[in-house]
Parts: sequence; structure tokens; C-alpha cells
Amino acid sequence: MRIVTLEEHVSFPEMTSLIPAGVLGNKKTSSATMLMMPKLADISGERLNSMNDSGISMQVLSVENTDVNLLDSTLAPEFASRYNDLLAEKIKDHPERFTAFAHLPMTTPAAAADELERTVKAYGFRGAMIRGLTNGDFLDAPKFAPIFERAEKLGVPIYIHPGLPPNAVMDAYYSNIGNNTGPYDAIACWGWGWHSETAVHVLRLLAAGIFDTYPQLKIIIGHMGEMLPMMWERSNKAFQPGSGGQNQRTLIETFRQQLYITTSGFFTQPPLQIALDTIGIDNIMLSVDYPFSSNQMGIDFLNEIQLPAEQIAKIAHGNADKLLGL
Repeated sequence: MRIVTLEEHVSFPEMTSLIPAGVLGNKKTSSATMLMMPKLADISGERLNSMNDSGISMQVLSVENTDVNLLDSTLAPEFASRYNDLLAEKIKDHPERFTAFAHLPMTTPAAAADELERTVKAYGFRGAMIRGLTNGDFLDAPKFAPIFERAEKLGVPIYIHPGLPPNAVMDAYYSNIGNNTGPYDAIACWGWGWHSETAVHVLRLLAAGIFDTYPQLKIIIGHMGEMLPMMWERSNKAFQPGSGGQNQRTLIETFRQQLYITTSGFFTQPPLQIALDTIGIDNIMLSVDYPFSSNQMGIDFLNEIQLPAEQIAKIAHGNADKLLGL
């Protein structure tokens, strides 16, 4: 069976080396990322071998970091373009195995929209991945409208991935945990914090009427829906049309039409069942979160799913093929 995974990360040291040392000092990096740097930089070695061993047909790659946002807005667009050019160069010899989401200069939204269009048309990239907040701003800020408008026009999705929390959030929620960075990273990032942040991100887009303004826009989020399926009915009641937000449709109606989730890093059956019962089979896609999770973990999870074969095929590749035009 064909298997496509969508949240699979890369980071290239040759691009990091282009960032001035004084600026790079402002970069925040999780301990997990530091440990995975060799795997993040690899395309056709261990990564491809792992895909072959586990039976993964294609990875959709995305840049793991937000280094581009460290740069002055006059420099960020060129840096993003060079990153995308390098990514396209690295995957060109394996067109059946790799495609990508664009890396965007989010501090310059108009340039980000142009870069999205360039990569889609020049390289066949399948959309863009945006990681967390941009200088503390959520995507419902009006300045980001050009990106949504262009994505809708191009017919490609925006994948919203968690990012490291802003300093103010770190101080308020995640300080004074202790001297060990393990609990700090876990609570602030992959163990809880950034999942709730991404859920807030999507709820803000709903309340701001972004989905209604761009009715053909498709948004993807990972990690089995960033806790939104668990909150499905409660959040639906909270965001009824006419309750103060600008949304014209209910959360349930909107998300089933315009939101897609992936399984990245979530490989047990209870969260999947909740997702099936809420957002539904047509909006769920397999992802691994490589290299932070192993490809074999994702395949073992897929093999454990107790659904009819045609529904498993939707999760494994069918929904992704349709959404991304693969």
C-alpha cells in the first residue's frame, strides 16, 4: 500500500551558517532538536533508508526551524528563497519519494505570499508550513491576509506547526520548573504547551472569520489535532455564530470542511478514535514527525488500526493525495 507522511522535518547547517552570529544568539532551540541535527540535515542517506525499510512511499518535507524570522525583514525573503532552492535541489533526484512545504519569511507577509507562489510553480511544492507565532503575533492578525489569499488562489494548504513559546509565555507558564531542561522542554513544548498553542491558533482563525473570508482555504495541523478533537463539542458550543466572533459557521461545520489533521507523533488508538468520531475519516492523514519519531513507530501504528481497508488507505495516502494533488 502506498504510504505518504506529511510532517517530516529538515534543517540544513549550510543555511544556519549564513545567519550573522549576533542574530543567531537570539535563536531558541529545543534539546530534542539539538540531538537530531544530523538526521535533520540528511535526505538521501539514513532518511531514505529508513523509508525503504518501513515501507513509506513519500515524505512531505518541511524546514524545522524559524531562523528566517531572526533576520531583518529586508534580508528574510532572500534567505527563505535560498532555503527553498536548496531543499528543492536536495530532493530533485527522488521526485517519487520527496516533495515539500515552502519555508516562508513570515515577518514580510507580502513577500511570503510571493515565495509560496514561486515554490509551488517552480518546484511543485505542496503548500507551506508555518511554525508558531511570528514575533508574538498569531495568524489572525490582518497583516497575514496575503498569505491566506495566495494559498487559496493556488489551491494549496497551510500547515500550522507548533513553535517555541514566546519569552513572555515562557516566563508566565513554564519558569521555575527546576534546573533540568527535560521537564521544562516537555511542559513548554512537545509534552503539552505547544499543542495547546496551536489549538488556540486555529480557534483564533475561526473566531476572526478567516475560514469564512477564504472558504476554499485548507489548514492542516498535526499531533492528532492538537487536542481539538477532545474539546470538539465544548469548543463548538463556545464558538457559535453570533456569540461575539466573526465566524459565520459552527466550528464543526467549518473544521470538517477546511481543517485537516495528521497523526504526527501520536501512535495509539484512543486519540485516533476520538478524531474519527469528530473530524472524521476524510480529514485524517498519516504523519510520523521524523526524525523526532521513528518511521517504524508510524508504520506499526498504521498496521494496528482496526478499520476497513479502504478507510485505512485514506489515512495512509488517499486523503493526502487528494488534498496535496500528489
